[in-house]
Amino acid sequence: MGILEKISEIEKEIARTQKNKATEYHLGLLKAKLAKYRAQLLEPSKSASSKGEGFDVMKSGDARVALIGFPSVGKSTFLSLMTSTASEAASYEFTTLTCIPGVIEYKGANIQLLDLPGIIEGAAQGGRQGRSLLEKELESVGIRLNKHKPNIYFKPKKGGGISFNSTVTLTQCSEKLVQLILHEYKIFNAEVLFREDCSPDEFIDVIVGNRVYMPCLYVYNKIDQISMEEVDRLARKPNSVVISCGMKLNLDYLLEMLWEYLALTCIYTKKRGQRPDFTDAIILRKGASVEHVCHRIHRSLASQFKYALVWGTSTKYSPQRVGLTHTMEHEDVIQIVKK
Repeated sequence: MGILEKISEIEKEIARTQKNKATEYHLGLLKAKLAKYRAQLLEPSKSASSKGEGFDVMKSGDARVALIGFPSVGKSTFLSLMTSTASEAASYEFTTLTCIPGVIEYKGANIQLLDLPGIIEGAAQGGRQGRSLLEKELESVGIRLNKHKPNIYFKPKKGGGISFNSTVTLTQCSEKLVQLILHEYKIFNAEVLFREDCSPDEFIDVIVGNRVYMPCLYVYNKIDQISMEEVDRLARKPNSVVISCGMKLNLDYLLEMLWEYLALTCIYTKKRGQRPDFTDAIILRKGASVEHVCHRIHRSLASQFKYALVWGTSTKYSPQRVGLTHTMEHEDVIQIVKK
């Protein structure tokens, strides 16, 4: 039996097994085996004589946004509308066969937009079940959407057995289940500390250690083709925006949400005795400090730093004299004084 068949069998067994106290250990082991087989599936084959085709796009701009979805849902149309890039769009499936990049200029930032090919062949249903299918597909390759890394301390050791502790009451994992999952991965000596009430799946993610946690915005296109009641229902879903590329509806709001999810901040610089330069913003992540601004301007600037004057919402008064640890806010102006 191949890996795909084993994965299919385990998924079927998980689906038909009722979740209760009596089956929690069995389900935990099944999930651990499933994660192992999926990891094996993603590993490059040693016997393969040639590599499969892929694509690599050079990173540009201040942030990256990938368009992931089914064929014919409007990704290429959206890219063409929002950027100066022409991505082939048509009503039939698989028009885009490689990754096509474009750049959105918004609030002084250059946001790279990547139009990826439809990721699930022949599954252009969209709508109700599309979201769960996309989530499942990305989950299977280790991408966790709108989730944070589980607060679990895990460290394999050379001896001493398994040391298990928790700082909170656990309702989803027990010490026995943790040991069973570790044994499935041939780990018999380790330190484990749960700092939050995590599920067996989250503990498995910590063991595997290669999961990627990233924000995701679900965009429902073609709202001009459904009822107002359905539009309202979709718009109220968490992390969701409804648009129509065909009628150019709600695209401005989508850009605002993208900016919020990317958590970017514009910082403007000012030279002594001159007006601030509002034409060339420094783009950083929210929570960036004066030290981050220094590194962005020049790598040696932080070592020559004496103090900075900051105008904006991050200060109690303008200008305020601050140090390297001061946290900047959106559209602050900074003047750096060197030693």
